[in-house]
Amino acid sequence: GCVLVVSVIEQLAQWHNSTVKAAMERLCDYIPGKYQIMRHMLCCIDREMNADVVCHALRLCKQDPGQPLCHLYSPPKVMKEKHSSGLFHALAHARPKCQIRSKTFMGFSSVCAFPLLANLCEKIKYVLRNKLPFEDFDGDKFSTFPTLRGYHWRGRDCNDKNTTVYPGRRPDNWDAKSDSNCNGIWGVDPKDGIPYEEKFCKGADSKGVVLLGDSAGAHFHIPPEWMTVTQMSAKSFTNLPMAFSDELDWPQFSEITGFLNSTIGGWTDSLYLRLWKRNRCNHRDLQNISQNGIRGRLIQEIRSGLARNQLLDNPAIVIYATIGNDVCNGERDTLAHMTTPKEMLSNVVQALRYLDSHLPNGSHVILTGLVDGRFLWDNLHDRYHPLGQLNKDVTYSQLYSFLDCLQVSPCSGWLTPNETLRNLTSERALQLSNVLKEIARSEKFANFDIFYMDFPLRQTAEEWRKMGGEPWQLIEPVDGFHPSQIAAALGTGITWQKALHEWPQVLGKENPFNDQIEAIFKDQGGY
Repeated sequence: GCVLVVSVIEQLAQWHNSTVKAAMERLCDYIPGKYQIMRHMLCCIDREMNADVVCHALRLCKQDPGQPLCHLYSPPKVMKEKHSSGLFHALAHARPKCQIRSKTFMGFSSVCAFPLLANLCEKIKYVLRNKLPFEDFDGDKFSTFPTLRGYHWRGRDCNDKNTTVYPGRRPDNWDAKSDSNCNGIWGVDPKDGIPYEEKFCKGADSKGVVLLGDSAGAHFHIPPEWMTVTQMSAKSFTNLPMAFSDELDWPQFSEITGFLNSTIGGWTDSLYLRLWKRNRCNHRDLQNISQNGIRGRLIQEIRSGLARNQLLDNPAIVIYATIGNDVCNGERDTLAHMTTPKEMLSNVVQALRYLDSHLPNGSHVILTGLVDGRFLWDNLHDRYHPLGQLNKDVTYSQLYSFLDCLQVSPCSGWLTPNETLRNLTSERALQLSNVLKEIARSEKFANFDIFYMDFPLRQTAEEWRKMGGEPWQLIEPVDGFHPSQIAAALGTGITWQKALHEWPQVLGKENPFNDQIEAIFKDQGGY
């Protein structure tokens, strides 16, 4: 974090031909007030000390005994020419200057220790622990508040004072008097006295969509304009509070549960939107129970986060998609920390049995295979990261090495120059995908049928090439790891076509009354 902030300040000074102090003030003017924790770094930054030197001098970055000195940039040129150990020499000169300021930082072991951010951090910790909305007055797991696991993550509640009113339930007395399932369809047709919900939705095969996933499913994204100084302005950071409150995830634009027009590039196309267009009675029936860093053992997340009543609610399409974290970790001996096929089988079957005891009859479960992450290195390693675009000094290969050195790499097995290790990681991913495939083939459950599909990376890349795109554009530019907004939207179309041709029963039938619903209820009360 320190290296990122200092890099941006130094590049702002360069781009605007200003002093470091002026660049700091410029950045602080861009960022909402309570997030301005960077001013403390100012005294340590100058033109001869790159971000690595500053952050090690402040002791925000450290070198553990016996471990390498982690750095993103090459050592400062003037130091490198005179001293073979340039970074160490630069640090020796920088530390006296930063000593007083580093003591100030030692009291803040994390960003959450800063008083102005402590309240927000406590809220985020709550939702991370519980996977439930922070603002949920009736306790039905649905909210009228967008972030902190609110309606960006699951359908918007239309009455947060009544626990029997929430998206996805079967209508209470056909919603003649009120909207019990929040799909915006309620009341009685004055022409014949028949409730609109009965007239338009009875026998319509209504169903919701639930995603059980990892950071890719949650749609992790750090806006590149936050660190690309040539694009940076006050407008760049207007979404920063919302992004932090959503854990740097954007589920409202995601491949499975997206429902708003994308503001982070590309376009939004999702399984939920397509189900809604097919049947307007499905309005708001979505749940994204994904978490950054989660692996195949999802049972705890399902128990605490799933909102489905087996007796009162509509069936659901559940997408089980942990596409990388079972082989991805930041450990030195990464292979030893990967999920084994035996563990995968146990974890997934345990989760499916729990779902069978909680999902309404007539539901469906789709198991998604793991991605082949060799695509990441192959398409990004020699390209410049947003931090390196101004001076052509940081490639993705350098970023991956820096994160790996810090032992915070999102995937040491794939984000590495070691081709053998990349191949072994893909081999394990294929083994785990085959476990999922066999589960779908052999396991039977009382309340849902089960299907398997490969993660459609190859088809997505082919489709994007046909549209004139480049493969690297399918990867998030800042982290160099997650699927981009473009990849998410294209993936939806591929998944939908497979379902239409191979599992038409999953998607349900087209509602012939969609136009009438649209005409009478217009936007169905919004999202």
